[in-house]
Amino acid sequence: YCVQLSFPGGTVLLQAANSYLRDQWFHSLQWKKKIYKYRKVLNNPSRWDVVLKEIRALVDMALSSPLQDESIHQAPLHIISTLLAENSNLSAQDHENIIVAIAPLLENNHPPPDLCEFFCKHCRERPRSMVVIEVFTPVVQRILKHNMDFGKCPRLRLFTQEYILALNELNAGMEVVKKFVHSMHGPTGQCPHPRVLPNLVAVCLAAIYSCYEEFINSRDNSPSLKEIRNGCQQQNERKPPMPLRLLPQPAPPSNTAPSEILVELERNNNSANTKKKSAPLGGDSEPNLIDCLLVSPAVNTLSIQLPAQADRVLGCFALILKMLSDYDDWRPALASLLQPIPFPKEALAHGKFTKELKYVIQRFAEDPRQEVHSCLLSVRSGKDGWFQLYSPGGVACDDDGELFASMVHILMGSCYKTKKFLLSLAENKLGPCMLLALRGNQTMVEILCLMLEYNIIENKDTQLQIISTLESTQVGLRMYEQLCDRQRELKELVSLSVGPSLKYVCSSHTQDADLARLLSSGSFGNLENLSLAFTNVTSACAEQLIKLPSLKQLNLWSTQFGDAGLRLLSEHLACLQVLNLCETPVTDAGLLSLSSMKSLCSLNMNSTKLTADTYEDLKAKLPNLKDVDVRYTEAW
Repeated sequence: YCVQLSFPGGTVLLQAANSYLRDQWFHSLQWKKKIYKYRKVLNNPSRWDVVLKEIRALVDMALSSPLQDESIHQAPLHIISTLLAENSNLSAQDHENIIVAIAPLLENNHPPPDLCEFFCKHCRERPRSMVVIEVFTPVVQRILKHNMDFGKCPRLRLFTQEYILALNELNAGMEVVKKFVHSMHGPTGQCPHPRVLPNLVAVCLAAIYSCYEEFINSRDNSPSLKEIRNGCQQQNERKPPMPLRLLPQPAPPSNTAPSEILVELERNNNSANTKKKSAPLGGDSEPNLIDCLLVSPAVNTLSIQLPAQADRVLGCFALILKMLSDYDDWRPALASLLQPIPFPKEALAHGKFTKELKYVIQRFAEDPRQEVHSCLLSVRSGKDGWFQLYSPGGVACDDDGELFASMVHILMGSCYKTKKFLLSLAENKLGPCMLLALRGNQTMVEILCLMLEYNIIENKDTQLQIISTLESTQVGLRMYEQLCDRQRELKELVSLSVGPSLKYVCSSHTQDADLARLLSSGSFGNLENLSLAFTNVTSACAEQLIKLPSLKQLNLWSTQFGDAGLRLLSEHLACLQVLNLCETPVTDAGLLSLSSMKSLCSLNMNSTKLTADTYEDLKAKLPNLKDVDVRYTEAW
């Protein structure tokens, strides 16, 4: 198995171990020879009709080569991109002819950076060209489906951005963009390409930042992109940064002041925070986003006006974010990507942008899945999230708290730490909650009742103000009377003693309503041991179980008691020592809440959906846990 090479000065005979290796050498040498020839011809173009013919021949040669290597297709693309970079005075028709000629190579290959710049230029100068639709569409689709990191190839992102803007310039621009996004998702309920959404979001974020880039750079103290991405924490090299704290504000005019009740309420409620707000500006605590927005000159002194082109770009990519939020399968990942608020603070201070983005936040607030609506909250404590920005007093709130009320409603339904969430509302948003309750918002009425029921508010004057607010509306008065009845029954229940060792075993036919009637009819104030094993109770019975503050042992074996009930128990039954969850539908989402029940010493999770990570987490957070049953689980 030999290959003979003939030179002007002689010949060389290469011997291979087998025929496969010999053929590989032969085709590789042929490839090197031909690619050298085409590079030489195309580096010195004379007639463009000849150049176009040579380009087509080069493409055919690359496609017909039996060699399997990335350079087989990339080398011709680099030759053509160099040709285009060195001959910038070509006509538009020549551009289109070259693009059509190299289109077959782009079916399975990303364009190199120089070629991306050429494509971007063509999209900007001739957005209505048929080449954009016929040739660029499959190229952009491949980029969105297969690209793993735009950070390594930013020109691919820029080309995708320019392509979408070119679609937007067509007569039915918005409809064409919608059809393109729909084609990327596919007709089924689940998109088969996991990289499409992150890539589309990356393109949208970069495009939206570019809309404000000129405005940012026009100011002396403009933060860099990296500083904005890091939450305004980086030092600005051109000018020392302003202290990122709330500056002293003049007293508001009398005609804009809230009612006396709300002023007094905020004074009472925020008295504990007075020292914190008056602390020196040079503290080490981490600034939040709302502080940055309130200090920013763009918010206090400047009006953000975008150029016409930037305004069109903003509208186009804000529309794409809206469309992405309409797909159920994309919404969890989209919420996670947007949770850190990856937009410049200038965008958040721009009323048009926050109004456009409000639709996306509303979609998150309407989604019943916890993985979606939990992203409305901040990534970590001390940072602001969408919940803060779109709540009354936030820079993005423009609807008198309607979106805020819907966010509170969905979060209260699934929040792990209901008391903690209520405490946060009481400390920061009690005034807006009372104002909305005064207007008859049922969600806020429920919030105020829960604050009273869980003893969230310690200040007596504030409690009286909340009661006055509740009694001002019919729905508030009715719910407050129901709260008083429950509190009265609970006090009577606790005051009646039936002996510390009482144990009650329910019948196997017991349902939630039966348990409610049972506990309301008898004296179970000191009940310590309750067995609901093999009954028909569900998570709904947790509302009744939390009325047993002395309960120490609870058996829920083979019931339909789930995660929601488990979260409620973990907040109220601090004395519980023995809990049997064998063969219940609980998952990690509910089991993790047990970490707050520090008195637990015996826990049966046999035949549940417990995972190993959750099991290790519970062992670390429950120091008194001695008896654990995890048989027939992943942690076994």
